[in-house]
Amino acid sequence: MLISSVLVLLMIVPGLGLFYGGLVRAKNMLSVLMQVMMIAAIAIIVWVAFGYSLAFTAGGSLNSFIGGFSKAFLAGVDPSTTVETFSKGVVIPELTFICFQMTFAAITPALIIGAFAERIKFSAALLFSTLWLIVVYLPVAHMVWFWGGPSAYADPAGLIFSFGAIDFAGGTVVHINAGVAGLVGALMVGKRVGYGRDMMAPHSLTLTLVGAGLLWVGWFGFNAGSNLESNGYAALAMINTFVATAAAVVSWTIVEALARGKASLLGAVSGAVAGLVVITPAAGFAGPMGAIVMGLVVSPVCYFFVSTVKNKFGYDDTADVFGVHGVGGIIGALLTGVFVNPALGGAGIVDYSTADFAAGYAGTAAQVLSQAKGVLVTVLWSGIGSAILYKIVDLVVGLRVSTESEREGLDLSSHGEAAYHS
Repeated sequence: MLISSVLVLLMIVPGLGLFYGGLVRAKNMLSVLMQVMMIAAIAIIVWVAFGYSLAFTAGGSLNSFIGGFSKAFLAGVDPSTTVETFSKGVVIPELTFICFQMTFAAITPALIIGAFAERIKFSAALLFSTLWLIVVYLPVAHMVWFWGGPSAYADPAGLIFSFGAIDFAGGTVVHINAGVAGLVGALMVGKRVGYGRDMMAPHSLTLTLVGAGLLWVGWFGFNAGSNLESNGYAALAMINTFVATAAAVVSWTIVEALARGKASLLGAVSGAVAGLVVITPAAGFAGPMGAIVMGLVVSPVCYFFVSTVKNKFGYDDTADVFGVHGVGGIIGALLTGVFVNPALGGAGIVDYSTADFAAGYAGTAAQVLSQAKGVLVTVLWSGIGSAILYKIVDLVVGLRVSTESEREGLDLSSHGEAAYHS
């Protein structure tokens, strides 16, 4: 668990920073790195101050939606306190669990900024991310993951958990949540100056590949670590993170080659991230063959959103946060309900009446319905909450830099430094 926590940090700094940094123009690279770094740092402080308590303690009458302040500032937590894993009676140090979940809280708001990179104020990015972490992320994390453990099942548990929805490592909590917030942000912040006219190609796909590679490596901590125990299910999450990602890379490359006539590195790394996203909610639930199918399915759908839907509606999602994370997360959440079925090699969650898939369709349908309810609540909570927060931030500090600052590049105009000098 300690190693898994560090691996997720590797996903953020430098993984996510380099992935996004390579996708923007050279004059904005440092601004993206700075935003990712600062958002993660602020989230870490918020998490230990009260975030952990609100996400993972009982909240009284509001427990379906949010926890309480019983462990604010880590009250009562010391090296001797423990939390239960998924196996009754098996525990890990509570400080370890806090650190692991802290990295999830740090990366999720950082994911959002890729949707409106190259035109948002530094102050606005930090203020929005802080408010969003509190108002949107913490309630969703509580709704999905709070249940009190196998020895002390909470009644009521978190709202989405009570639906019977399952999310092994954050398909809803992280990816749908951030993807929807990114789409709302892209719409409310507006398009970049010259969007659709000026050349806005990524300045360094080399750095983007390095970032994507670090994301893939770190994702093993993300997915396998979410099992909380070193056993066969952690190994299942690990192999699924290998094969789903590989399948999605192959699938995206084939689709792009057929559609454009050429396969691109940008497409391959986009496929890799889509595969990582789609398997996240199913990592410890689906079998490896099911994971491969999920990887094969997600890329064509995400490619359609990135290449067609975005152009059709004209929104400027710089790093395709919604098209990959949002859409991939939704597909992953729904397909988790299918491939958890033991008849398809899954771990099984609901009471399947028979091992035969055709006869046991009712169990699958029930699980997919539960998954769909969880997706709907997450989309609405993130979409509405994010829209309100963007408006508040716009009123307080303003969302966008000036046209002159945007043309100059945020590296110089916002931070007084440049990654590259002519």
